[in-house]
Amino acid sequence: MTNEDLLTAAKSYLDREEHPTFRQDVLDQVKSANFSELSERFYASLSFGTGGLRGALGGGTNRMNPYMVRSATQGLANYVNSRQGPHSAVIAHDSRNYSDVFALEAALVLCANGIKTWLFRELRPTPELSFAVRQLKTTTGIVVTASHNPPEYNGYKVYWDDGAQVLPPHDEGIISEVGKVQGVVKTMTKDQALNSGLLVEIDEEIDTPYRNMVKSQSLRPEAFVAQGSVFKVVYSPLHGTGITLLPRIMSELGLELIPVPEQSIPDGNFPTVSSPNPEEPSAMQMAMDLGSKVGAGLILGTDPDADRIGIGVPWEGKWVLLNGNQLGALLADYVFSTLREKSRMPPKPVFINTIVTTELHNRIAEAYGVQTFRVLTGFKYIGEKIRQFESGSDGLQYVFGGEESYGFLLGTSVRDKDAISSAAITIEMALHHASQGRSVMQALNALYERFGFFQEVLISKTLKGQSGVLTMRTFMKNLRENPPDKVAGLKLTRLLDFQSSTTRTPDGRVVKNLELPASDVVQFYLEDGSVVTVRPSGTEPKIKFYASCHESAETPLEKAKTNVHTTVETIKTFLDRWIS
Repeated sequence: MTNEDLLTAAKSYLDREEHPTFRQDVLDQVKSANFSELSERFYASLSFGTGGLRGALGGGTNRMNPYMVRSATQGLANYVNSRQGPHSAVIAHDSRNYSDVFALEAALVLCANGIKTWLFRELRPTPELSFAVRQLKTTTGIVVTASHNPPEYNGYKVYWDDGAQVLPPHDEGIISEVGKVQGVVKTMTKDQALNSGLLVEIDEEIDTPYRNMVKSQSLRPEAFVAQGSVFKVVYSPLHGTGITLLPRIMSELGLELIPVPEQSIPDGNFPTVSSPNPEEPSAMQMAMDLGSKVGAGLILGTDPDADRIGIGVPWEGKWVLLNGNQLGALLADYVFSTLREKSRMPPKPVFINTIVTTELHNRIAEAYGVQTFRVLTGFKYIGEKIRQFESGSDGLQYVFGGEESYGFLLGTSVRDKDAISSAAITIEMALHHASQGRSVMQALNALYERFGFFQEVLISKTLKGQSGVLTMRTFMKNLRENPPDKVAGLKLTRLLDFQSSTTRTPDGRVVKNLELPASDVVQFYLEDGSVVTVRPSGTEPKIKFYASCHESAETPLEKAKTNVHTTVETIKTFLDRWIS
């Protein structure tokens, strides 16, 4: 774009943006003739992807701001109203900067388009939004959040009437309608929306049934009676939404959480962490420090919108932060063993995880007679499977599922990963093991001794600019056309290409046998049983490498850990050099 084009785009934006902060942001760039910054703000429009919007905060069409939220919501409203009605929506938001502003803007656009909208008065977790869609039987739902991204980001995710994030054909239909919006956006004032009955503010109306649902999922309420008053749990909501529900739920179950006070105040600047992500050890440091001070048996943290959970346990004088694969294994074993012991297992139980999640989960499920399904990365695909089971006639019933990125779901009342209910069942699991005289780490090691030792590693590589996108595409093209014979010195036994739905063997045979939707993912199975998955981002020049290695249960645990660690490091070194 020329400088004149940029000034024209800026003027067009200023004609439509009403929020003073975002207007001033662009006016400052225009006044200072900062054309490099104006180019960043206007060279493109923030794209509405399959899940919704996400971007850096700021004025301009390539930033998250009230105008872009209104435009995207107008497209959503057009799609909703193109279908047979009547229609309704529910909206929630997290603690991020301007989340409350964006939530109200979206609500007023929907109301102006004749769509009755329920709006949470204050911040609430993403899983409660999913629950609210189902509870209120709305057509759609929006949660304003950028999950665990840095504080300069915000966004929103769109849900459909089953409480899961939108999937085909709805995602494609919404994207098409958003693309057609050319500045004409219907809106109204909050007073007009409230007085007309189109806008209804909520909180406790959904809080109470959601809390009751989480408590009803308790499998061993006796564990709280036995250990709830003596077992100490430290909790950090990382300045996010978890503080609104989890402490009260746990208190009603019989355990008083010990909050990290500095991180219990909702704050979109996330002042005590470099990243509000429980996957990051630094984000859990204050919880570990407090845990050591009070003698806690468990620490846990949830991300700002409370859909991801991270935990730490004491072991040999220090805190060990478990990854998503390890916590998922512990929860799967606890849930399935308890259901079987109490004769509450459904006739045809199902467990779901993703193609990049550890095989250990599937071995545990199989041991309890639970059928497993693997889906593409993204919790919306787990939600899709649940919907298929409910509409099918084969009697399959979802029980538990999760993904390696710290997201889990017990039961079907919510259709997205739920850190609130996951935290509750995690605490119950820890209490149960304590009542049996074992620690969480001892329980995990017992799983390794029974099923074999598994270790996973994730490497993310971010490439730069348009050249980075080209490098990534060329790399994936070469992987498919000229796959390596070996990865880190280990021979390739088969290659799964999820884009073409095929499996290729070393002798060149190609069979179209993968049933998952087409996706730009390549998976290598190696001679020692290791699995390496390559998955590029669809929205930015970033590529992720997942590796999973294991040793059989016949190998003594300490030796197995040493062997697997060596293999993981060898593969990690190889992957780190694979693309540059």
